[in-house]
Amino acid sequence: MSGKEMLQFGRVDEVNISGTCLVLEACLEFEIRRLVYLSTYNVVFGGKEIVSGNESLPYFPIEDHVDSYGRSKSIAEQLILRHNARPFKKNNGKCLFTCAIRPAAIYGPGEERHFPRIVSLAKLGLLPFKIGDSDVKTDWVYVDNLVLALILASMGLLDDVPSNERHPVAAGQPYFISDGSPVNTFEFLQPLLKSLDYDLPKASLSVPRALLLGRIFWAIYTVLHPWLNRWWFPQPLILPAEVYKVGVTHYFSFLKAKQELGYVPVVSPREGMAATISYWQERKRKTLDGPTIYARLFVVIGIASLFSAAYLPVDIAPVPLLRATSLFFFRSMRVVRTIFLLAMAAHIGEAVYAWHLAKRVDTENARAWFWQTLVFGIRSLRFLMKRSKS
Repeated sequence: MSGKEMLQFGRVDEVNISGTCLVLEACLEFEIRRLVYLSTYNVVFGGKEIVSGNESLPYFPIEDHVDSYGRSKSIAEQLILRHNARPFKKNNGKCLFTCAIRPAAIYGPGEERHFPRIVSLAKLGLLPFKIGDSDVKTDWVYVDNLVLALILASMGLLDDVPSNERHPVAAGQPYFISDGSPVNTFEFLQPLLKSLDYDLPKASLSVPRALLLGRIFWAIYTVLHPWLNRWWFPQPLILPAEVYKVGVTHYFSFLKAKQELGYVPVVSPREGMAATISYWQERKRKTLDGPTIYARLFVVIGIASLFSAAYLPVDIAPVPLLRATSLFFFRSMRVVRTIFLLAMAAHIGEAVYAWHLAKRVDTENARAWFWQTLVFGIRSLRFLMKRSKS
């Protein structure tokens, strides 16, 4: 989990802890024989470096987690594993077998947690820096590899296989799952962002400074908690838990899963990233593209300032300063008003042209291209023109 959803503490606990309890209760009542829990690296990782870790590592202390997600997932996983071999309520000699899969960060076509946010931030120009040193490495797992691990884990809970002798090999066990190729997060993302024509982070920010920034966003978003579940409320730039995830080395061996479940990644990182790139290129073609947040602010503030200087009464607080600035550059109010009207006419003309062009190259988004170009002018239109050429 990432983003503002991590800060909805009550909802996180309700889903991860209360929801897990309900699932366990249902399994025991309706005699579900096998339960595979999708856990997380965060049950053992909390910001301290881990190199080629394995399942012998202890749980990260509950009280030391920097986010409710890691804490609640840890509690939930322990509940799941402690319910292994728990007899059913009807006490018919049968029981529930459980295990936990701890996947690395997931990527691939259709992944809706990490990559949509990363791509959205890159599109707006809000990935200005890398976090941590270039030699920091973390794990990723392609979605097909994760699905394979889940199937193998389910098979590992079968108790009617002769070799298991009524005790499934995976019963009560946790397993780390990844592609087995630790890599720097920003190096991993580079091919995707480059393929989408988005700028790559150039500057670097140390982990302590990134943590400070993350805590500022954490504090702001905690205060604004009542609005976090609104669709229009933006995602934070970074949170403390995310700083640790990308800025501190932590990767794990899947040797136990290989030996006990037979897990071996069937899709290589190169193949997985190629499929992910194809998916996002197609997704980009079906959606609106546009200028960065800085270009948007420049246009909106500029147009609003020109309108205020040209037409609003001077007794409104910012107008005298705006008018004085405009007169310094343009010398007369007549010129200021003329420039504003010309700018508006240009935006309207560009919006009409964008609508006609979009009807030919992006019919489904023609209306959206019109409104976006009406507001941002040529800074929006150039993206549509580039799309028409490709």
